[in-house]
Amino acid sequence: MPYLFVHFKEKLTPDGEQVYFAKSQDGYNWEQVNDGNPVLSASLGECGCRDVEIVRLKTGGFVILTTDLSIANRYDENYNIDWKKVNSSGSKCLRMWKTDDLVNFSDEKLIYFGRDDFGCLWAPEIFYDEINDEYLIHWGSTVKEDDFSHMSIYCCTTKDFETFTEPKLYFTKDNEILDSHIIKIRDLYHLFYKNAHDPGVNMHSTSTNLYGPYTHDEEFLQYMLSEEATMGKSGSYEGPTTFVLPDGKWCLLLDFFGCEKEKMGYVPFISESAGDCNFKRADDLFSFPYGFKHGKVIEITDEEYGRLK
Repeated sequence: MPYLFVHFKEKLTPDGEQVYFAKSQDGYNWEQVNDGNPVLSASLGECGCRDVEIVRLKTGGFVILTTDLSIANRYDENYNIDWKKVNSSGSKCLRMWKTDDLVNFSDEKLIYFGRDDFGCLWAPEIFYDEINDEYLIHWGSTVKEDDFSHMSIYCCTTKDFETFTEPKLYFTKDNEILDSHIIKIRDLYHLFYKNAHDPGVNMHSTSTNLYGPYTHDEEFLQYMLSEEATMGKSGSYEGPTTFVLPDGKWCLLLDFFGCEKEKMGYVPFISESAGDCNFKRADDLFSFPYGFKHGKVIEITDEEYGRLK
């Protein structure tokens, strides 16, 4: 069962913030595509692609979304960033490509959802809602109403990635949250997200309804706070994503930010089966050619794998 990993690289130069592909035959051992060079590069907006998302459409083909942001182009002379400014004045758009075959791509497009009060649209993800036969797009944003000081998860829906509903609040807490990932396993929706602080760790909640309410998973939180999970680096993970391995085990990947400096990238965790949230860290089972940053893993066909190869 082959897999595709779409992602970006965290570098101090703009070429890292573009769309990269990696492929795998087993979900454990990954190879770079295109000799480790970007498959897609931004030319609109901020000219940066962060937080790369891909979804297979029910009608065939794929859509790729990214955050329209270039941190590398915002560094000062000492490589410092004004994150408050990024969250208040970042792009009000998401970046999109379409492809039928993962080799040939449509022209790049910026998607604007019609709200100027967003600070920056971070980390888009797409979930196909089979009940309503539509795609839920969700992302993290601050808004002008609270002086761009509180990030929550917002959403809109589309059936064709041409027209979109007006954005609305999807999930929020008293604390700031970001980087939402939704997956449905049997009749249960799993929501993974990053708690910004107090504590600054990844969390997990579940619901029988896509739009909630969601129930907090305290056991998952306690494991995320453990020494085994953090290896002394509590708060350093974000960008959760999951996929099911060929042996039926469930893989949770957490993005170690700062990977250019510490050469870590994604950190893998494994549970015995999809829906079982008793994850254990499993670095030794996986191999990556370099530090992948915030992206998405999907299953692909043997034919699609061959085209990428």
